[in-house]
Amino acid sequence: MCELLAMSSSQPARLTFSLHTLASHGGGAGNTHDGWGVAFYQGHDVALFREPAAAGDSALVRHLESQGPSTNLAISHIRRATHGAVQLSNTQPFVRELGGRTHVFAHNGHLPGVMSSAVMAGGPYRPVGETDSEHAFCALLARLSILWEAANPPSLEARLSLLAQFASDLRSFGPANFLYADGDALFAHGHRRIQRASGHTEAPGLWMLQRHCTRADPASEHHGGVSVAADEQALVLMASVPLSDAAWRPLAEGELVAVRGGEVAHSRLAQ
Repeated sequence: MCELLAMSSSQPARLTFSLHTLASHGGGAGNTHDGWGVAFYQGHDVALFREPAAAGDSALVRHLESQGPSTNLAISHIRRATHGAVQLSNTQPFVRELGGRTHVFAHNGHLPGVMSSAVMAGGPYRPVGETDSEHAFCALLARLSILWEAANPPSLEARLSLLAQFASDLRSFGPANFLYADGDALFAHGHRRIQRASGHTEAPGLWMLQRHCTRADPASEHHGGVSVAADEQALVLMASVPLSDAAWRPLAEGELVAVRGGEVAHSRLAQ
């Protein structure tokens, strides 16, 4: 299956070995070799890097590990193609503008029937590529557009309620692990994925790591695969699988988490 990674921090930071570890899942030894991408927020916009090729073999990934931009919010995805050709338009994360902000979405799982469902209609939003994941993002944007027309930005509670309903609808089609960000907050929904140990599709679909780091402690300067660029740093990482020996917590099946500035703002079970 695909691999997801997101970072939210209180101060600008750089992804270091977490990106490298995630990328290693997209090389020859793994089966996620059909593309990779990462979006680094810079204010309300993002710097987006994508390639429809194996991340583990990418010179650009190696460059981003050492020279990538500092950011408070990043989302990354490594693809195993289950729907759609191996090409740039099918490579996540997907990016769209809404309400004068750049919105980013990445999904892990196969969603049979989602592209023909009236429940997941995209309204004015149309996929550029062929994937069920991008179709789901368009459906999410169609719902979010109503909120963003009423308020800019909408309240966190309003966004959480909408995302909880979206997650519930998405789970009816298949594994619905996703990361979504609007420049103000990061939202993560954990569901199910194929577990390497059992080979079965079951929870957890996402893991979370929370840390408070300081530059004064050299051991914490690259804690969790993030380079600390300030004296104090609050940090949350989300990933499909733990990327270090630290104390990652599995998200419960159907858990929806909102993160702002490296701190968990809200967590709920989507019904």
